[in-house]
Amino acid sequence: MPTSPRTIVITGATRGLGRALVDSYVAQGHRVIGCGRSSEAVGELKNLGATHHFSVVDVASDAAVAQWANTFLTEVGTPDLLINNAAVMNTPANLWETSAEEFDSLVDVNIKGIANVIRHVVPAMVKVKRGVIVNLSSGWGRSVSAGVAPYCATKWAVEGLTRALANELPAGMAAVPLNPGIIDTDMLRLAFGDRSSGFGNAQSWAVSAAPFLLGLSGKDNGKPLTVPGQ
Repeated sequence: MPTSPRTIVITGATRGLGRALVDSYVAQGHRVIGCGRSSEAVGELKNLGATHHFSVVDVASDAAVAQWANTFLTEVGTPDLLINNAAVMNTPANLWETSAEEFDSLVDVNIKGIANVIRHVVPAMVKVKRGVIVNLSSGWGRSVSAGVAPYCATKWAVEGLTRALANELPAGMAAVPLNPGIIDTDMLRLAFGDRSSGFGNAQSWAVSAAPFLLGLSGKDNGKPLTVPGQ
């Protein structure tokens, strides 16, 4: 794993896996750029110090992402690692019982949100021909279950989008669809309920996930990976 300080962008940085990665990378001395939809939670992240850059951003808004990216690329510079983590889960139900509004929300955040961030951040990485893009998929991006069809659809899309992107990048860069594993988060509790407590928490997950992500390189381009131990 690289030991020199890196610049890392994380969407969905205010809770769950995103927040756990923020805490891990800050503790290791890396510079973190993050965003989330909660102004209160982003305010808490800003207490981590002026070295880092946190903003209130809804990744589903292309205009908001464009403004955010332009700001941090100008003020901080091009990231070494981009982690598209922001995502939402549908309330478990048969597909025909899922409202159009809820389905649209998953597509807007889980698919369009990633595309928006790639559109406005990756050109800077391509220009210097350096960096790794990690798009969080799921076990449900490679398998299916009843009750979570909208979520499965979006995560299967993440797999295809990322593997296609990998064919468009300059040599030396990488785009990786990542299955983080099954971790006890608010999102998992929506799907699993009390069964979620049988899985490890985000903080323990980050102990192995954070260095694993930093160790990714051009050799991993296009490979659908899973965090070790998950």
